[in-house]
Parts: sequence; C-alpha cells; structure tokens
Amino acid sequence: MQVIKYMFQPHGDDRGQLVALEEFKDIPFKIKRVYYMYDTTEGVVRGHHAHKSLEQILICIHGSCKIRLDNGSEKKVVPLEKPYEGLYVANDMWREMFDFSSDAVLMVLASELYDESDYIRDYDEFLEYVNSKSEE
Repeated sequence: MQVIKYMFQPHGDDRGQLVALEEFKDIPFKIKRVYYMYDTTEGVVRGHHAHKSLEQILICIHGSCKIRLDNGSEKKVVPLEKPYEGLYVANDMWREMFDFSSDAVLMVLASELYDESDYIRDYDEFLEYVNSKSEE
C-alpha cells in the first residue's frame, strides 16, 4: 500500500507561520467540503468507514493523532503531528482516526460534498466491495 504524505510549505516570520493550500496545486483535487474534529475524548476511534469515490487530505492542524489505513489486504498506521503535513486518503480505503492528543484538531479536505450513499460503513461490506473491484 502506498501512503502519500504531503509536506506543505509554511511561510513565516517573527509574526508566526502561515500555510496556504490551493486545489490542484497543493491538493490533488477540487475541494468541495472542509470539516474538522476537535475535543475528541480520550480513547475514541473515529472514522470506521470507506468511500466509493471521495478523496481526502487529512491535516492535524493542532496537536497529533494517528490514522489507520486499510485497503482490504494491507494495513498501515500513519502519525499526523505537524500542521504543515497532510495525508492523502484515496477512495476504496478504510480509515480510522485514533490516539488524539487532548488538543488535537484534525481538518479534512474532501473532493465531494457529503453523500451518505458514497459511504461504506460495514467492514465486511468494504472487503466484499474491494475484492469485487479487484476481480474486474
């Protein structure tokens, strides 16, 4: 499984740091939705789903967390610890976000608007879905 981590260019001086993100320049898709998670209770695991077509970039803009990626045959855990690094999550990828620091803010840039029909929320269904696609 290929894990793609983006290192965005911070710009700063004595006033502080700034990271600007532009679709198709820093982000490999048109950004249609942005959301973020914060005040995540200790021990909570978020996600537990995959998408059929949606792509995402996950950026822990404050604090840290870990992302477990699963393509149906291989699993990897990727830490997010810097506000200028992002993790690309392709479609057909099961994801779980966990081990949030108490101050974590995880921002997600998504390629599509919210559409419940794009979600696969059952792991066994996810495995069936990716296995059927690999047989095509």
